[in-house]
Amino acid sequence: MTGSRILTALACVMAAAAAAADWPQFLGPTRNGVSTETGLKATWPKDGPPVVWQKDVGDGFSGPVVVGDRVILFHRVGDEEVVECLSTADGTTKWKKGYPTSYHDAFGKGDGPRATPLIADGRIYTLGAEGILQCLKLEDGDKVWRKDLHKDYQVQPGFFGVATSPLLEGDRLLVNVGGANGAGIVAFGKDDGKELWKADDHDASYSSPVAADLAGKRQAVFFTREGLISLDPADGAVRYSKHWRSRMDASVNAASPVVVGDQIFLTACYGTGAVLLRAKPDGLEQVWSNDKSMSCHYGTPIYKDGYLYGFDGRQEEGARLRCIEMKSGDVKWTEEGFGCGSMILADGKLIILTENGDLVLAKAAPEKYEELARATVLQSRPLRAPIALADGKLYGRDGRKLVCWNLK
Repeated sequence: MTGSRILTALACVMAAAAAAADWPQFLGPTRNGVSTETGLKATWPKDGPPVVWQKDVGDGFSGPVVVGDRVILFHRVGDEEVVECLSTADGTTKWKKGYPTSYHDAFGKGDGPRATPLIADGRIYTLGAEGILQCLKLEDGDKVWRKDLHKDYQVQPGFFGVATSPLLEGDRLLVNVGGANGAGIVAFGKDDGKELWKADDHDASYSSPVAADLAGKRQAVFFTREGLISLDPADGAVRYSKHWRSRMDASVNAASPVVVGDQIFLTACYGTGAVLLRAKPDGLEQVWSNDKSMSCHYGTPIYKDGYLYGFDGRQEEGARLRCIEMKSGDVKWTEEGFGCGSMILADGKLIILTENGDLVLAKAAPEKYEELARATVLQSRPLRAPIALADGKLYGRDGRKLVCWNLK
């Protein structure tokens, strides 16, 4: 191999390693809750893994995201929604920028932001509880652009504010806005925030979209309040749609779609249940559906080797951790009384932060539930912010503090 080829190969390896060390968006680099990191602890002491640092934070269910030596936190501090940039080394603040908010949750579910930020190409994109969509510079937090989606698109208030995390595909930022006049889903230019297209009239859900290749075509897959809508991210042309929601008005769709190959898995509570669909060039084929396999309230299941791991059941009624076979919906095992939480698959194991503040390590295996470690690490309940894993460090938060643990 020539010197130039060796340098090129090394550059590719280093770039891949750098990408693997980041957690730049909701559900991680590939937006499916899966990390490629290895060499993590196989267990930890009764008090949990070592704490690198911790920091007092404001209200919110927005998860931390990590790129390089920076952690981005989106939280409510007083009467502002604040984007704060922290050092991964010690949690010190590099910069913070905020804007006024008057959001108040009518059901007492917290007044902070819900949607997790997205980092790409030196920019940060956030979507606040009242529908403020903005783009900031990662370097110093300076505003690039900002839009009031509720005002611009006449969005009717939902039950619990805005919780869908934007998806970036190419130069388009895609959001389930839920607006009037065909603005159910809107694409914005990532550099200037200008509307590029809008599609359909689906109300907004609390689910976040994913991008995937389905039947040979690149698509953005949304689980809106009405159900599935999969479209071309370039122009908004709808490829597939399926009504999938509860007959109860007081209900939500919140888990993100899980796409594996040409298969799409949707799951919800409120008597809705789960459905597995197969995308074909001429439409959708339903593989199976029921309300007995895995009906997730808000947590997105994680796929591994033909099986799905997720939280079955409504949060208020006591959810359980469950493993099912994806192709059939057959239940392989159930761990009762587990509750809901946030989960990452890494190094063959499930890293879980429960709503009650327990950090759990378990094997990702269909034969049985096998717990490797558990520790109570956070106190302010319920904990609903997604966790993040980057460069061997795990980041988790409640409504009072953000903690960084060392898992290496």
